[in-house]
Amino acid sequence: MDRQLLRLAADLHRRHRPFVMATVVWARAPSSGKPGGTAIIEPDGTIHGWIGGACAEPAVLREARRVLNDGVAKLMYMGPAEELDGHRRDGIVTVPIACASEGSMEIFMEPVLPQPHLVVFGKSPAVQTLARLADALDWAVTVVDDEGEAVYPEAAAVVTLEQWESVTVDENTPIVVATQGHYDEPALELALASPAPYIGMVSSATRAETVLGYLRDRGYDDIALRRIESPAGVDLGAIEHREIAVAVLAQLVARRASGAFESLSPTPAPGPVSAIDPVCGMEVEIATARFSTTHDDGLLYFCCPACLQAFEAEPAAFSS
Repeated sequence: MDRQLLRLAADLHRRHRPFVMATVVWARAPSSGKPGGTAIIEPDGTIHGWIGGACAEPAVLREARRVLNDGVAKLMYMGPAEELDGHRRDGIVTVPIACASEGSMEIFMEPVLPQPHLVVFGKSPAVQTLARLADALDWAVTVVDDEGEAVYPEAAAVVTLEQWESVTVDENTPIVVATQGHYDEPALELALASPAPYIGMVSSATRAETVLGYLRDRGYDDIALRRIESPAGVDLGAIEHREIAVAVLAQLVARRASGAFESLSPTPAPGPVSAIDPVCGMEVEIATARFSTTHDDGLLYFCCPACLQAFEAEPAAFSS
């Protein structure tokens, strides 16, 4: 694979951005796509890399949107219409393609979706245990530790308050503040300024009341302060500090199971309005179509000049 694509994939994964990895796994000449050709497709339809020419690209984009929506990998066969029946089987999407050639290819399309992402403030035993447990569940973990020296899972990203701008927090990223009073207030102010769906504070009732009073004096209203849940986690009774991490993670897993954090990827951009090429049967995006003609007071769109030429030579053969 192209190293630039590998770097892009790593960057998108680091920023918790979804994408589709499309790879040509088989091709028959004449085809512009070659085995091993790879592209990264983002939810807005942006394509990085190369998998095929003008006829293949619209079909690949349409299927990429479906793959992101479904979250399931698919194999797509594109080739002459008369060969489709021979390639139809479970798990394969077949697409007719003409483009004045007899080439065909198969493309494997795999969705790469973000891991659940958890942000934790502090360096307490509860934070270290929570980071390890979340990592074991394959959650991406970012720890905001302003004091250092604590040990976290190798996969965890560790930053300071000053590096907060580098942390990606969206409407699916829960935040837990467990600083043991060291910097609860600035941590909670950063959390409240984010779109986090859950802000949990690990503290005693007395400490929580003091912190909420401080934030109220800073101008935060009751609506904002109700976003803070304290004590964080399910009620497991009188437990020691590391066990608090179990209570917090149990609450987060339950919330996610109920759908609270399930929207892990932006909805792919809606597909453009399309029309069917009357000659080869391919879908053609109207906004970008380069070949069209007027017929029976309406516009017809074509995937390539060969299809347009065939229609104009004998319109009755392709008109219903």
